[in-house]
Amino acid sequence: MTPATARDEPDCYELRVDRHLDGRWAEWFGGLTMTREPDGTTTIRGPVADQAALHGILIKIRDLGMVLLAVRRIDVAPLGGTHNAAPAATGADSDD
Repeated sequence: MTPATARDEPDCYELRVDRHLDGRWAEWFGGLTMTREPDGTTTIRGPVADQAALHGILIKIRDLGMVLLAVRRIDVAPLGGTHNAAPAATGADSDD
């Protein structure tokens, strides 16, 4: 993870879990964007302040008993568009 202080913005992450979560969980996940995918998974994405915050999200996923399928750091273009996704860690069943 590139230190946020070097770029003046947090890194963005995308996490995929093996079940659908509805939007009411977004607040519990710090306002991250949640997308229910057609394959029955949920993608959780957005800026994460630092490694401690990422660890906190992973703990919440564990506490909910969800199966974590993948975690990726996403490089964001200057105007907010995603232009590159770099794998941070993936599960055995990841489609990445």
